[in-house]
Amino acid sequence: MPSFDVTRSRFRLADDEVFVLAQLATGQPVPESMAPAEARLRDAGLMNGAGELSTLLLPLAQTLVNPSVIVSLEAGGRQGTLHHGLLIGDDHVVCHETWPGEEEAVYRLVEPRTVVWTLADLIALRQSDAAGADKAEEQVVETTIGVLEAGLQALEKAASTPGADERQLVVEALRAAGTAEGTATRLAQLIVEVRSNWRMTAAWQGRQEGVAGVTARVVAAWDCGPLGYWLRELPAEPVTEGQVTATSPFRLRRVAPKRIWQELTGLLPDESEIARREAPPQP
Repeated sequence: MPSFDVTRSRFRLADDEVFVLAQLATGQPVPESMAPAEARLRDAGLMNGAGELSTLLLPLAQTLVNPSVIVSLEAGGRQGTLHHGLLIGDDHVVCHETWPGEEEAVYRLVEPRTVVWTLADLIALRQSDAAGADKAEEQVVETTIGVLEAGLQALEKAASTPGADERQLVVEALRAAGTAEGTATRLAQLIVEVRSNWRMTAAWQGRQEGVAGVTARVVAAWDCGPLGYWLRELPAEPVTEGQVTATSPFRLRRVAPKRIWQELTGLLPDESEIARREAPPQP
Protein backbone atom coordinates (compact mmCIF):
# COMPACT_ATOMS: atom_id res chain seq x y z
CA MET A 1 0.00 0.00 0.00
CA PRO A 2 1.47 3.39 -0.95
CA SER A 3 2.02 5.85 1.88
CA PHE A 4 3.63 9.21 2.49
CA ASP A 5 5.38 11.25 5.17
CA VAL A 6 4.50 14.90 4.73
CA THR A 7 7.10 16.01 7.30
CA ARG A 8 9.98 14.84 5.08
CA SER A 9 8.40 14.92 1.61
CA ARG A 10 8.86 11.18 1.12
CA PHE A 11 6.68 8.47 -0.34
CA ARG A 12 6.61 4.67 -0.41
CA LEU A 13 5.64 3.53 -3.90
CA ALA A 14 5.76 0.32 -5.94
CA ASP A 15 6.88 0.34 -9.58
CA ASP A 16 3.35 0.07 -10.97
CA GLU A 17 2.23 3.00 -8.82
CA VAL A 18 5.11 5.10 -10.14
CA PHE A 19 4.04 4.17 -13.67
CA VAL A 20 0.51 5.37 -12.95
CA LEU A 21 1.86 8.65 -11.56
CA ALA A 22 3.88 9.22 -14.72
CA GLN A 23 0.84 8.52 -16.89
CA LEU A 24 -1.32 10.95 -14.96
CA ALA A 25 1.39 13.62 -14.82
CA THR A 26 1.74 13.56 -18.61
CA GLY A 27 -1.99 13.38 -19.32
CA GLN A 28 -1.81 9.84 -20.65
CA PRO A 29 -4.52 7.22 -20.02
CA VAL A 30 -3.90 4.60 -17.37
CA PRO A 31 -4.07 1.05 -18.83
CA GLU A 32 -6.73 -1.22 -17.41
CA SER A 33 -4.01 -3.56 -16.15
CA MET A 34 -2.87 -0.76 -13.84
CA ALA A 35 -6.31 -0.16 -12.31
CA PRO A 36 -5.36 -1.82 -8.99
CA ALA A 37 -2.34 0.49 -8.64
CA GLU A 38 -4.53 3.50 -9.47
CA ALA A 39 -7.02 2.40 -6.81
CA ARG A 40 -4.27 2.08 -4.21
CA LEU A 41 -3.09 5.64 -4.92
CA ARG A 42 -6.65 6.88 -4.57
CA ASP A 43 -7.18 4.98 -1.31
CA ALA A 44 -3.95 6.43 0.08
CA GLY A 45 -5.12 9.96 -0.65
CA LEU A 46 -2.49 10.62 -3.33
CA MET A 47 -5.09 11.26 -6.02
CA ASN A 48 -8.79 12.07 -6.07
CA GLY A 49 -11.72 10.49 -7.82
CA ALA A 50 -11.21 12.72 -10.85
CA GLY A 51 -7.69 11.36 -11.36
CA GLU A 52 -5.96 14.52 -10.15
CA LEU A 53 -2.74 14.09 -8.23
CA SER A 54 -2.31 15.44 -4.73
CA THR A 55 -0.28 18.65 -4.60
CA LEU A 56 2.12 16.76 -2.34
CA LEU A 57 3.14 14.66 -5.34
CA LEU A 58 3.66 17.47 -7.85
CA PRO A 59 7.42 18.03 -7.29
CA LEU A 60 7.99 14.27 -7.49
CA ALA A 61 5.83 13.87 -10.59
CA GLN A 62 7.39 16.84 -12.39
CA THR A 63 10.90 15.50 -11.81
CA LEU A 64 9.91 11.92 -12.63
CA VAL A 65 8.64 12.80 -16.11
CA ASN A 66 11.26 15.40 -17.05
CA PRO A 67 14.64 14.76 -15.40
CA SER A 68 17.76 16.47 -16.70
CA VAL A 69 20.09 13.83 -15.25
CA ILE A 70 19.33 10.25 -14.20
CA VAL A 71 21.69 8.55 -11.75
CA SER A 72 21.17 4.82 -11.27
CA LEU A 73 22.89 2.64 -8.69
CA GLU A 74 23.02 -1.16 -8.81
CA ALA A 75 24.33 -2.49 -5.50
CA GLY A 76 24.91 -6.22 -5.02
CA GLY A 77 25.48 -7.98 -1.72
CA ARG A 78 24.57 -11.06 0.27
CA GLN A 79 20.90 -10.03 0.33
CA GLY A 80 20.72 -9.76 -3.43
CA THR A 81 20.80 -6.75 -5.74
CA LEU A 82 19.19 -3.44 -4.89
CA HIS A 83 18.49 -0.51 -7.21
CA HIS A 84 18.67 3.08 -5.99
CA GLY A 85 19.18 6.39 -7.73
CA LEU A 86 18.56 10.09 -8.25
CA LEU A 87 16.39 12.03 -10.66
CA ILE A 88 17.78 15.53 -11.08
CA GLY A 89 15.35 18.05 -12.51
CA ASP A 90 15.47 21.77 -13.15
CA ASP A 91 13.80 22.59 -9.83
CA HIS A 92 13.88 19.45 -7.71
CA VAL A 93 15.97 16.36 -6.98
CA VAL A 94 14.31 13.05 -6.13
CA CYS A 95 16.16 10.19 -4.47
CA HIS A 96 14.74 6.67 -4.58
CA GLU A 97 15.90 3.76 -2.41
CA THR A 98 14.83 0.13 -2.30
CA TRP A 99 14.91 -2.30 0.62
CA PRO A 100 15.79 -6.02 0.62
CA GLY A 101 12.69 -8.13 0.10
CA GLU A 102 10.33 -5.14 -0.30
CA GLU A 103 8.41 -4.29 -3.48
CA GLU A 104 8.02 -0.62 -2.57
CA ALA A 105 10.78 1.97 -2.76
CA VAL A 106 11.11 5.21 -0.83
CA TYR A 107 11.04 8.37 -2.96
CA ARG A 108 12.11 11.59 -1.26
CA LEU A 109 12.98 15.14 -2.21
CA VAL A 110 16.54 16.20 -1.43
CA GLU A 111 18.21 19.59 -1.48
CA PRO A 112 19.88 20.07 -4.90
CA ARG A 113 23.07 21.38 -3.28
CA THR A 114 23.51 18.07 -1.45
CA VAL A 115 23.47 15.78 -4.50
CA VAL A 116 27.02 14.44 -4.03
CA TRP A 117 26.40 13.88 -0.32
CA THR A 118 23.24 11.96 -1.23
CA LEU A 119 25.14 9.78 -3.70
CA ALA A 120 27.74 9.09 -1.01
CA ASP A 121 24.99 8.13 1.40
CA LEU A 122 23.48 5.70 -1.13
CA ILE A 123 26.72 3.72 -1.14
CA ALA A 124 27.29 4.20 2.61
CA LEU A 125 30.61 5.98 2.03
CA ARG A 126 32.39 6.28 5.36
CA GLN A 127 35.76 7.82 6.14
CA SER A 128 36.02 5.91 9.42
CA ASP A 129 35.47 2.49 7.82
CA ALA A 130 38.86 2.59 6.12
CA ALA A 131 41.13 4.09 8.75
CA GLY A 132 44.58 4.78 7.39
CA ALA A 133 43.47 4.24 3.79
CA ASP A 134 44.90 7.60 2.77
CA LYS A 135 48.35 6.46 3.87
CA ALA A 136 48.14 2.84 2.78
CA GLU A 137 50.35 1.58 -0.01
CA GLU A 138 48.65 1.09 -3.33
CA GLN A 139 47.25 -2.40 -3.72
CA VAL A 140 46.01 -4.04 -6.88
CA VAL A 141 44.36 -7.44 -7.31
CA GLU A 142 44.18 -8.86 -10.84
CA THR A 143 42.58 -12.05 -12.14
CA THR A 144 39.89 -13.04 -14.66
CA ILE A 145 36.11 -12.97 -14.57
CA GLY A 146 36.04 -16.77 -14.56
CA VAL A 147 38.23 -16.97 -11.47
CA LEU A 148 36.17 -14.31 -9.71
CA GLU A 149 32.96 -16.19 -10.44
CA ALA A 150 34.49 -19.38 -9.02
CA GLY A 151 35.22 -17.52 -5.79
CA LEU A 152 31.75 -16.02 -5.59
CA GLN A 153 30.12 -19.40 -6.18
CA ALA A 154 32.24 -20.89 -3.40
CA LEU A 155 31.11 -18.12 -1.04
CA GLU A 156 27.46 -18.77 -1.90
CA LYS A 157 27.95 -22.48 -1.23
CA ALA A 158 29.72 -21.81 2.06
CA ALA A 159 26.99 -19.42 3.19
CA SER A 160 24.42 -22.22 2.86
CA THR A 161 26.63 -24.77 4.64
CA PRO A 162 26.42 -24.59 8.46
CA GLY A 163 29.84 -24.36 10.10
CA ALA A 164 31.70 -23.88 6.82
CA ASP A 165 34.89 -21.81 6.80
CA GLU A 166 33.99 -19.28 4.15
CA ARG A 167 37.47 -17.91 3.57
CA GLN A 168 39.07 -21.33 3.29
CA LEU A 169 36.48 -22.60 0.83
CA VAL A 170 36.86 -19.49 -1.33
CA VAL A 171 40.66 -19.78 -1.28
CA GLU A 172 40.45 -23.42 -2.34
CA ALA A 173 38.08 -22.55 -5.19
CA LEU A 174 40.40 -19.81 -6.41
CA ARG A 175 43.42 -22.13 -6.27
CA ALA A 176 41.49 -24.79 -8.19
CA ALA A 177 40.77 -22.16 -10.85
CA GLY A 178 44.52 -21.69 -11.30
CA THR A 179 45.05 -18.57 -9.20
CA ALA A 180 48.47 -17.89 -7.71
CA GLU A 181 48.73 -18.29 -3.95
CA GLY A 182 49.12 -14.61 -3.07
CA THR A 183 46.29 -13.50 -5.32
CA ALA A 184 44.02 -16.31 -4.09
CA THR A 185 44.54 -15.31 -0.47
CA ARG A 186 43.98 -11.61 -1.02
CA LEU A 187 41.01 -12.00 -3.36
CA ALA A 188 39.39 -14.47 -0.96
CA GLN A 189 39.67 -11.89 1.81
CA LEU A 190 37.95 -9.28 -0.34
CA ILE A 191 35.19 -11.66 -1.47
CA VAL A 192 34.39 -12.67 2.11
CA GLU A 193 34.49 -9.12 3.48
CA VAL A 194 32.64 -7.39 0.65
CA ARG A 195 29.63 -5.43 1.87
CA SER A 196 28.55 -4.40 -1.59
CA ASN A 197 29.83 -4.29 -5.12
CA TRP A 198 28.19 -1.40 -6.82
CA ARG A 199 27.96 0.29 -10.20
CA MET A 200 26.71 3.86 -10.53
CA THR A 201 25.73 5.42 -13.85
CA ALA A 202 24.86 9.05 -14.61
CA ALA A 203 23.08 9.69 -17.92
CA TRP A 204 21.78 12.83 -19.59
CA GLN A 205 20.88 14.24 -22.98
CA GLY A 206 24.07 15.70 -24.39
CA ARG A 207 26.05 16.06 -27.59
CA GLN A 208 28.97 14.13 -29.04
CA GLU A 209 30.74 15.73 -31.96
CA GLY A 210 27.76 18.00 -32.44
CA VAL A 211 25.22 15.16 -32.57
CA ALA A 212 22.53 15.02 -29.87
CA GLY A 213 22.33 11.78 -27.91
CA VAL A 214 22.46 10.20 -24.48
CA THR A 215 25.77 10.67 -22.68
CA ALA A 216 26.78 8.60 -19.67
CA ARG A 217 29.57 8.14 -17.17
CA VAL A 218 30.01 5.11 -14.94
CA VAL A 219 32.01 4.20 -11.84
CA ALA A 220 32.13 0.76 -10.18
CA ALA A 221 33.66 -0.26 -6.86
CA TRP A 222 33.71 -2.76 -4.03
CA ASP A 223 33.09 -1.77 -0.42
CA CYS A 224 35.02 -4.35 1.58
CA GLY A 225 34.42 -2.96 5.05
CA PRO A 226 37.62 -3.21 7.14
CA LEU A 227 39.63 -3.87 3.96
CA GLY A 228 38.61 -0.53 2.48
CA TYR A 229 37.29 0.63 -0.87
CA TRP A 230 38.41 -0.87 -4.18
CA LEU A 231 37.70 0.66 -7.58
CA ARG A 232 36.88 -1.83 -10.30
CA GLU A 233 39.16 -0.80 -13.16
CA LEU A 234 38.55 -3.86 -15.35
CA PRO A 235 36.31 -4.68 -17.09
CA ALA A 236 36.45 -1.04 -18.15
CA GLU A 237 33.18 0.86 -18.30
CA PRO A 238 30.96 1.12 -20.16
CA VAL A 239 30.49 -2.64 -20.32
CA THR A 240 28.14 -3.78 -23.08
CA GLU A 241 26.10 -6.98 -23.11
CA GLY A 242 28.14 -9.98 -24.23
CA GLN A 243 31.42 -8.10 -23.95
CA VAL A 244 32.60 -9.84 -20.77
CA THR A 245 33.56 -13.52 -20.85
CA ALA A 246 35.23 -15.90 -18.42
CA THR A 247 38.67 -14.96 -19.80
CA SER A 248 38.08 -11.20 -19.53
CA PRO A 249 40.52 -9.48 -17.13
CA PHE A 250 39.29 -8.31 -13.74
CA ARG A 251 41.17 -5.72 -11.69
CA LEU A 252 40.51 -4.02 -8.37
CA ARG A 253 42.57 -1.13 -6.99
CA ARG A 254 42.40 -0.06 -3.37
CA VAL A 255 41.66 3.64 -2.98
CA ALA A 256 41.03 6.14 -0.21
CA PRO A 257 37.45 7.21 0.60
CA LYS A 258 38.25 10.67 -0.80
CA ARG A 259 38.96 9.05 -4.19
CA ILE A 260 35.46 7.53 -4.16
CA TRP A 261 34.09 10.98 -3.36
CA GLN A 262 35.98 12.42 -6.31
CA GLU A 263 34.62 9.71 -8.61
CA LEU A 264 31.06 10.49 -7.51
CA THR A 265 31.61 14.18 -8.14
CA GLY A 266 33.08 13.44 -11.56
CA LEU A 267 30.02 11.44 -12.59
CA LEU A 268 27.79 14.49 -12.70
CA PRO A 269 27.75 16.74 -15.77
CA ASP A 270 28.15 20.48 -15.60
CA GLU A 271 25.57 22.73 -17.19
CA SER A 272 27.52 23.03 -20.47
CA GLU A 273 27.31 19.26 -21.04
CA ILE A 274 23.51 19.08 -20.94
CA ALA A 275 21.59 19.68 -24.15
CA ARG A 276 18.44 21.50 -23.09
CA ARG A 277 15.24 21.18 -25.06
CA GLU A 278 14.45 24.35 -26.92
CA ALA A 279 11.33 26.14 -25.79
CA PRO A 280 8.52 26.12 -28.38
CA PRO A 281 8.09 29.40 -30.26
CA GLN A 282 5.58 31.81 -28.79
CA PRO A 283 2.52 32.60 -30.91
